[in-house]
Amino acid sequence: MTPSMPQRLSQTQLEELASAHQLLQQGHADDAVARVRRVVNDAPHSADALLLLAMCLADAGDVPGAEAGFLRALEHAPHHPGILFNFGIWLSRQGRVQAAIQSYLAATAIKPDFVDAWIKLGILMLEQGTFVQAAGMFQRAVDLQPHAAHAWQGLGRAKQSLGDLDAAVDALRKATNLSPSDGSPWVDLGVTLRSLGRLEDSLVSFEHARELGVRDPCVPDAIIDLLGNLGRTGEAMDEGRRLVDDHPQFVPGQVKLARLLWSNDAERDAESDPFSIMRSAVRQQPTNRALQTEFVALLIEARRGQEALDLVRVMRRSNSSDAFLIWLEALACDSLLLHEQAGSLFAQAYPVLGSRSADFLNAYVRHLYRSGDWEAVARYANEAIVLDFANQESWAHLGTAWRLAGDPREHWLMNYEQLVGLIEVDMPPLSSGDVQSLEALKATLDGMHTSTRDPLNQSVRHGSQTSGHLFARADPTIAAARLALQDAAERWLTKLPVDQSHPFLSRNNHGVRMMGSWSVKLRSLGHHVNHFHPDGWMSSAFYVSLPPSVNQGTEADAGCIQFGQPAVELGVDLSPRRIVRPKAGCLALFPSYMWHGTLPFSDAEPRTTIAFDMQPTATRGKG
Repeated sequence: MTPSMPQRLSQTQLEELASAHQLLQQGHADDAVARVRRVVNDAPHSADALLLLAMCLADAGDVPGAEAGFLRALEHAPHHPGILFNFGIWLSRQGRVQAAIQSYLAATAIKPDFVDAWIKLGILMLEQGTFVQAAGMFQRAVDLQPHAAHAWQGLGRAKQSLGDLDAAVDALRKATNLSPSDGSPWVDLGVTLRSLGRLEDSLVSFEHARELGVRDPCVPDAIIDLLGNLGRTGEAMDEGRRLVDDHPQFVPGQVKLARLLWSNDAERDAESDPFSIMRSAVRQQPTNRALQTEFVALLIEARRGQEALDLVRVMRRSNSSDAFLIWLEALACDSLLLHEQAGSLFAQAYPVLGSRSADFLNAYVRHLYRSGDWEAVARYANEAIVLDFANQESWAHLGTAWRLAGDPREHWLMNYEQLVGLIEVDMPPLSSGDVQSLEALKATLDGMHTSTRDPLNQSVRHGSQTSGHLFARADPTIAAARLALQDAAERWLTKLPVDQSHPFLSRNNHGVRMMGSWSVKLRSLGHHVNHFHPDGWMSSAFYVSLPPSVNQGTEADAGCIQFGQPAVELGVDLSPRRIVRPKAGCLALFPSYMWHGTLPFSDAEPRTTIAFDMQPTATRGKG
């Protein structure tokens, strides 16, 4: 179709369009539509009038009318970048992302310096997960307009998604400088700095975002995490209380506060209940399903199975066929040793969740151990691995199933002699030179162990565990230990082979990236129950201080670390495959999927360790 000659508008018509545009900006779309229609009736070939009509119809909710209006405008002015740009905005709002991208691209082809179109393209590319293309779009925008804060913010987000964190920080700092009153880039900067392990700087960024008026509850939620990771538990709890007061419907905040209250001794006395605040929120928000389900899961973790079961059964009265609720009820039944009921519920949920969730399959496997059907245990563990090859729990279960069935593949997977290492760590000397490094490290850690209650959902019994990410703390002794431990771990990895068929050895790039890190201090009779580490690839235990009974071996295997014995809750009677006697200054390393625990000891002196999980780096070097 040959486009009609664009129609010139009179001064009166232009004033009418300006008045309609003002009404549209004020939120009076219906009144704006009426004004623009009068102009379009008198000037049916005016692309500008047709464009404004389409925009008014869009705001009025007339989807067919808006689309027809944009298309009519393009018929009369197919090379009008403004029409293409606004059509792209509308298409994006309708969820027609690819069509929106094409419209923006057409606008930039006609007007290569169309900065706003490049920014819109970058945003859509980010949402689509095409991060390289997104970075290219935002880079075009900042090249064209170096003072465009939103373009720099978008570039920072793209670089962050690509893992180029230093470049992301540079871009986001430009955005904060160019738009000092906007809190949004400060949030993105906080996220990036947290990923770099610069927790103090990250905290400053999130706090600045809040000062600038960002009201998203994710901001105080991030602040709580950072304060906890920095060991500032009291401040984290204060933030948690404010968060649940201001946003009682925000589920992560409720969960964080409940966990903090559980772990913090100062908040408990004989009458207190760490879950009372969250329980009250659940009662006050009977339609908040996410809050209810998280509370049920928390109760199961805390071994309050009956309360969990009562709550989930109330939830199922209005939705008896919900597979996720059926799964939760099965977990609650298993926690109360109602295994027959749990089995029926797992079987009921399996057709829906078995092909979707490795976590569900692992829970089903944990239940099935008591049946003695090792073939079923192996089958469902395999199904979980198909869904998530790096799932550490699934490999732990598969290895156990192979062992129970007498399958030699257990030895290929576990290989306790080769894949468990105990190596000496070269701790750097202190500048003062008058105190041994391990003694200084022990003194530093002692000041961080303030709780006397076993942490929730952890392996520690009769001991304490530091909160947050130990290696993120701004302490020179901790920082020196981190570097020495990472170096020792990477040196050990160079001695291991690479086997592309093996879930651990296939990922050995001889470099590690530190993930979670913490310290544990066990008192007399203290131990770790048998467990694995779901968030790692390789895990560890560094022995900072050992009681005399463990050091001298006067109580057989007391205080030793053992491998290959599954969690007692699984109900299978298997002995450890390997027991290793710890030694102060030495680091134990092993695959994260490997069952491990420690044996109790009896001694007046505590047993102090540092533990950390690792993921492989893409290339050799420091993570």
